[in-house]
Order: sequence, then C-alpha cells, then structure tokens
Amino acid sequence: MNKYKKLGLSILLDAVGLISFTIPGFGEFTDIVWAPVSAWLMTKLYKGKTGKIAAVISLVEEAAPGLDIIPTFTLMWLYTYIFNSKKSIFKDIN
Repeated sequence: MNKYKKLGLSILLDAVGLISFTIPGFGEFTDIVWAPVSAWLMTKLYKGKTGKIAAVISLVEEAAPGLDIIPTFTLMWLYTYIFNSKKSIFKDIN
C-alpha cells in the first residue's frame, strides 16, 4: 500500500476512534468493540515488532476512558515513515 494511502487510512481510523469519544455513555460501549478491532487493524497496517507494540498501545488507548483523543494510527505512520525511516528528513539534519 502506498504510504500516503496508509496515512489517509490512519487518519480515518483515528477519526472512527474519536467518534466514540463524542457520544457520552454510548461511546464507552463502542470502545469495548473498537479497542480489539483497532489493535487488529494496527497489526495489518504496520507489520513486524513495531506493529505489534503499536497494536497493544492502540488496544489500551481505545479501551481506557478519555484517551480516545490520541491519534494512535497517525502517530504510528509518523514513526514509520518520518522518524524511523532510513530516508528520514531528520537524519539529514545531523
């Protein structure tokens, strides 16, 4: 998958997680369903050990009350393609 399509999908999945944050009462119920789904999707979007670690973080973030505002998928995209990339713009600054 193209990295920019993955970014768009990551933003969309973060928005889905945020929707439950906006519906008091009902949001907590949907988080019970969304938390494991988001973890599974994280492992499918981001492979390897980092994807598995991000899945655990996503599961906890979505299951814990009040943390839905954290854009876990987008942060993982930034980590993968900006901060951890061998071609990272930040590595050229040194």
